[in-house]
Amino acid sequence: MLKNYLNVALRNLLKHKFYSFLNIFGLAIGLACFMLISLFIKDEMSYDTHLSDADQIYRVDFAATLNGSDHISATVGAPTGQALKNDYPEVIDAMKVRESGNWFIKRKGQTETFKEEHVLMADSNFFSFFGIPLVYGNPKNTLERPNTLALDLSTSKKIFGDINPVGEVVILDNQTDYEVVAVYNDLPANTHFRHNMLLSMTSFGWANNQNWLSTNFNTYIKLKEGSTKEELEAKFPEMIETYCGPLIEQFLNMNLEEFRNSGNSLAFPLFPLTDIHLHSNKTDELGSNGDIKYIYIFSAVALFILILACINFMNLATARSANRAKEVGVRKAMGAFKKQLINQFISEAMVICFIAFLFAYVISLLAIPGFNALAGKELSFYSLLDEGYILFMMGIMVLVGLLAGSYPAFYMTMFKPVEVLKGTIRQGLKSGPIRSTLVVFQFSISIIMIIGTAIVFDQLSFIQNKKLGYEKDQVLMVNDAWILRDQAEAFKNEASRNSSVISSSLTSFIPAGNYNNSNLYFKNATAASDESLVIGTATVDHDYMSTMGISMKEGRFFSKEYTSDSMAVIINETAVQKFGYENPLESKLYTHDGPDDSPDVVGYRIIGVVKDFHYQSLRSNIEPLVLHLGQNAGYALFKIHMENVDETIADLESTWDKFVPGQPFGYQFMDQRFDLTYNAEQKVGQIFTVFAVLTILIACLGLFGLAAFTAEQKRKEIGIRKTLGASVTSIVNLLSRNFIKLVAISFIIAIPVASIAMNYWLDDFAYRTELKPSTYIVSGIAAITIAWITISFQSWKAARINPAQSLKDE
Repeated sequence: MLKNYLNVALRNLLKHKFYSFLNIFGLAIGLACFMLISLFIKDEMSYDTHLSDADQIYRVDFAATLNGSDHISATVGAPTGQALKNDYPEVIDAMKVRESGNWFIKRKGQTETFKEEHVLMADSNFFSFFGIPLVYGNPKNTLERPNTLALDLSTSKKIFGDINPVGEVVILDNQTDYEVVAVYNDLPANTHFRHNMLLSMTSFGWANNQNWLSTNFNTYIKLKEGSTKEELEAKFPEMIETYCGPLIEQFLNMNLEEFRNSGNSLAFPLFPLTDIHLHSNKTDELGSNGDIKYIYIFSAVALFILILACINFMNLATARSANRAKEVGVRKAMGAFKKQLINQFISEAMVICFIAFLFAYVISLLAIPGFNALAGKELSFYSLLDEGYILFMMGIMVLVGLLAGSYPAFYMTMFKPVEVLKGTIRQGLKSGPIRSTLVVFQFSISIIMIIGTAIVFDQLSFIQNKKLGYEKDQVLMVNDAWILRDQAEAFKNEASRNSSVISSSLTSFIPAGNYNNSNLYFKNATAASDESLVIGTATVDHDYMSTMGISMKEGRFFSKEYTSDSMAVIINETAVQKFGYENPLESKLYTHDGPDDSPDVVGYRIIGVVKDFHYQSLRSNIEPLVLHLGQNAGYALFKIHMENVDETIADLESTWDKFVPGQPFGYQFMDQRFDLTYNAEQKVGQIFTVFAVLTILIACLGLFGLAAFTAEQKRKEIGIRKTLGASVTSIVNLLSRNFIKLVAISFIIAIPVASIAMNYWLDDFAYRTELKPSTYIVSGIAAITIAWITISFQSWKAARINPAQSLKDE
């Protein structure tokens, strides 16, 4: 019986090649999109699950409210982890790391220098804590001694070749010897901390700082089996009283109860390791995390694309039901049971789905490199060949086959043999509203995708054109200026002799991105919580304002004419508002001076107020900012003329080589750095564009097939109309009118749904574009135009047929 079902199914596929192609191609595209998106989601959901005891590991976060301002960080003080391990039996291990920025490294005795950008400082139990095996080295004493480091395998091969480098010595930043004590395999891409070099935490004395409120370390704890984070967090108030209470009293002149009664709070929430990538977006994260919001969005996109492909199949199958009505009638008259007929039609759907499934796998394999580039992923071809994934997709294939084939099967087996053989059923599906509803659903989803894509790019355009309060164009950033050390000023001065350089500055304060450095400041010399704020702080030189194009609201910027400026600060307008200054230029701003545990307070004279500028992402409101004078030379900034950029860069590189020969020269433009801040949104826009195009393609495939079938059904009517003098245009309009109405209804439905969805997405931005009517109108016109072109091709083709050929049987 099954063999007979398959033979009939294949015979029908070959007999109706055009409709078979539309069904197979539409389902293949839908399944391929589903495969790629499901691989993306699988990868995003798998972050850190490969680490040992991942479900028992939690990151200790810091959450505080001071004077109405919230401060939530992924870092805590150095002693926090060890204290938790010592004080609570539920905690069986603790470990801390700290991001360490860029380092220059070279093998001792050689001149070739490499720049490593992903470096962490780590406790000695890093590898045992996460269960990361070593290629070389002893896991028991790794990173215990000062001036030791571990390399991942790729970095080890880059520096040492294929030898075992354990025991070898490297020089960091041209000044410090470090011994290589371990080599570990490159960490998988789905790890929230990506690094290629680990420095021993014992190499840095300040890592023993015992101040719980100096939050600089990403700290992880491991709970014993059976313990829950809720039970442990319930014990934390006692810990806060013991360790943080004295510090609050020391720095804010009030006890913990008074601190809380003033509306302030302090907590150390535990965050599950496996949730960090998709659910954590705090300051001081170890990298750029994902967003669960995009998982929901892409899951919906994958599901809807698959449903659209199924709708195509159902619409074409039911529309062509009249062509198979006699077959059903004859089979029933010959004694076929309804169940057998249902199995027949389901079998045909399954055959089509299986063929589409094979094509979808081929499409996905070919598309993976492009999809990786689009989504910023490292998905492997082998992901598609994973046994578990193949079984999952086969289950999806069966589900699609049942979904797509069930309605046509049950509909067509309801035909009565007498009516069919008399020729009563002539026009396909009588319940036209159902088919119309499916078309409306298809195009509603397509138009929502088009509107969503347009709004994403509207927001990106808004970000690009937003007045930031500083000039990001024409500013060239020379990276790693700290390697110049005491020659930094001399390098800046010599490089500025180039006629293309307008102005220059040495600083680590780059507003084009997420800047998180902060400190505790007081309005008065005596600290009090109601006059205290933890706010952003940065160190700049005298030329920073002219180089960055920042404007003063009142007062002046730092000047070499005033040596007293070393004890002065400049604040922004928001800081004036937050502190409630009436005459800021006649005031001072106070902060703690000296070591982190020092209660000494020093006052800085406010000499100027800068106009607010966006020194953080546009996802956040402008926060208070304090600028100090100094040379924290992470970057050398050069505002340049753009006429001879290549020559200017070459001259800067030549000057660099004079001061630090052999050190890699790196640069970027500030507008490029700014764009990187919104890399996730740019990728979303690109992905949306691709899937919007595919969505409208699948919808148009179905519309194309329905238009072709409608033209076939109305062949004789068209012939009569042409005989009576109807023009080609009037016939095209006749055949297109109903379909265009359905697309117009889809547009009306899509508007509120797209508005709700995109408002949800835009909620991530403090500064956002307005949802303009023109965006909706253009999207609607685009969808209707595409639909009209799709339909008109078939309508025009039908209208051009000679009436004599259409009516020759009459």
